[in-house]
Amino acid sequence: MESTQIIGTGGFPTQMNLGYGAPSDPARTSYASPNALSVQVITGNQYAHGPRNSVEHLLVEVDASAAAVGRRLPLNLSLVIDRSGSMEGEPLEYVKRACGHVIDLLDPNDVLSIVTFSDRAEIVMPARRVVNKALVKEHLSRIVPGNTTNLYEGLATGSSQVASVRTDGYVNRVVVLTDGEPTSGVKDYSSIVGCAAEQRSRGITVSALGFGPEYNEELLAGLSKRGGGNYHYIARPEEIPAVFQLELQQLLSTVAKNIRLRLVLGRWVEARQIYGLQPQFGPLTAEAMLPDLERGASQRTLIELGFGRRPSGSYRVAKVEVSYDDCVTGALGSRLEADAVFNFVADASLVASGVNGTVQREIEIARASRNLERTMMGLKTQQLTAGMAMQDLQRTQLLLEQTGMNQQAAELGQAITNLRTGAGEVEKTLIGTMLDIDLGKRK
Repeated sequence: MESTQIIGTGGFPTQMNLGYGAPSDPARTSYASPNALSVQVITGNQYAHGPRNSVEHLLVEVDASAAAVGRRLPLNLSLVIDRSGSMEGEPLEYVKRACGHVIDLLDPNDVLSIVTFSDRAEIVMPARRVVNKALVKEHLSRIVPGNTTNLYEGLATGSSQVASVRTDGYVNRVVVLTDGEPTSGVKDYSSIVGCAAEQRSRGITVSALGFGPEYNEELLAGLSKRGGGNYHYIARPEEIPAVFQLELQQLLSTVAKNIRLRLVLGRWVEARQIYGLQPQFGPLTAEAMLPDLERGASQRTLIELGFGRRPSGSYRVAKVEVSYDDCVTGALGSRLEADAVFNFVADASLVASGVNGTVQREIEIARASRNLERTMMGLKTQQLTAGMAMQDLQRTQLLLEQTGMNQQAAELGQAITNLRTGAGEVEKTLIGTMLDIDLGKRK
């Protein structure tokens, strides 16, 4: 195990653990777990300017092993289905078919509940193990359309079904599908999104599936972002089963849940922002919840740090801690650590030469998300024409292709086609792409 002497303590002990197999290059330190996850910390620059206050970036990459196989944790899943009047006919029939596919893929160790909502929420099937699949499908067949859309009560009821089961030994998820704006019950954005955030704090993640042209994309994106799950835009009824199946396949391959990133900072270091997440800041700490990770996926978190003036030397500016529950071994509270180290120098030319290309690309991707937000708002307020918006989107699409975000680039390609032809929901596509970029999850 390597150790590096710090010149000056900066609020830490004088000896610095660089982790198992850590490279001598202080710009990159890592720790590999024998289980589900590994973590790597990459500094945005090998150097920082010591004689003056400065701003630098840090990239924390958490990787889920593609070889993490074995016993999976069972699912504790609640399907929360909008059965308002607008779902009548083909949409509701495709939902029933999609739920049937989900049931077929579950086994007797998994727990399923089914909740519908119209003017009020109803429990079609309470949380129970999936033993008699034919009986569960019979419950599904009795769902009929109602009237208004009480999304909040549906979400709260589905969450309470998941919470009724001891949740530590399960992968816990609420999947909400709706095709419209909330029209009854609690309707304000902050209450609905706050409900999802509360479930996340209890170890229950929430995915949001929006169907058709009428749902509120900002609400559902906020629901999935604060709830730690996925956001899907479903344009046509026949796409509903495939999206349900994709959501379930990701759940069945989850290798780590309840992932929490925590920074312990030097007393002269400030965490200015953690891109795309909702961090909590404390005295010399910053922490945020990360999405659950399935086999072979990775999570990249970009952090902006502010440094006070320091004498020349090598300093550990932060200790990075990642805690999680291992869904392969069943171990709860697994933990990884790695260090962020900068060489502080007086020579500004060294700082200019030490930029890390990988981190710089992540900064450009974060800026791409803000560009998408501006483009979307420009379209909404009619400050941008379709032609101007297409030019903006094409520039962002090229950047995403260059940085390997091919799925998101393809989504922008679809948005560009929709703008050109006047068909499809451009804003619903764009907000999903923005969410993907902000969360930093790669597959």
